[in-house]
Amino acid sequence: MAQVESTTAQEDQRFHYYTGSKVPWYVHLLWVIFWIFSAYYVLRYLLPALATEMVSPP
Repeated sequence: MAQVESTTAQEDQRFHYYTGSKVPWYVHLLWVIFWIFSAYYVLRYLLPALATEMVSPP
């Protein structure tokens, strides 16, 4: 088994850099479309079905 070398936090941080990337505009558009469809589905289908199920369960 290999021996793990003990380093300080400052020495270990030397190679830990985060590089992000910009999210494309069409990914944002897809998320907006998804949330609009989700809200439409909940209001159009889920809430009326829940009201019916709560009054007379199967």
